[in-house]
Amino acid sequence: MKPDSHQLPDNAIGATSSQPPSDTPERVAELIHRVAQKDRRSFALLYRATAPKLLGTVLRILRDREWADDVIQDSYLKVWQKAEQFQDGKSSPITWLVSIARNSAIDELRKHPAGRTTNSNELDEMPGRQSTAQEQLEDQQAANKLNHCIDQLEKDRQDMVRLAYLNGWSREDLASQFEQPVNTVKTWLHRALKQIKRCLES
Repeated sequence: MKPDSHQLPDNAIGATSSQPPSDTPERVAELIHRVAQKDRRSFALLYRATAPKLLGTVLRILRDREWADDVIQDSYLKVWQKAEQFQDGKSSPITWLVSIARNSAIDELRKHPAGRTTNSNELDEMPGRQSTAQEQLEDQQAANKLNHCIDQLEKDRQDMVRLAYLNGWSREDLASQFEQPVNTVKTWLHRALKQIKRCLES
């Protein structure tokens, strides 16, 4: 769910209209450390410097701008709450931020594998809405069963299958994302699909 704007520090969302500061790793790390001290101005600067990159990551997964915007707000709320957990030597600051956004997007995809559903008010305005509602229900039931079967896979295989078959990522993109050779990705996907097929048929 999209966080209310008052849940985020003042002047964070919307700060992209100004010229972004330098987004060098050192600068971003410094801002994260200041955010850990609940520095609102640093949070706004961090958002301005890094939101476009995180939005690109989330859009690539969800393929829906409004949905991605919601996830970005939720991601930065997590950054505000968890900034003290960032460790310089463990990962680069951008990698840490992107990981939060990517995981938030994949969690959304896991919750809504068929995409976000039309709300009831919109259904009421559609001609022949009873048929449409029935079709949506059947689609959601099928999606729920598929989601259940995907959840039986190992965690990294779950994410790989969702990105490959629900969001159309190429094998090369997946290889880069999961830091594995393309042939390994193909093998993992082949085995995962066989496992999902057995689950769906059971």
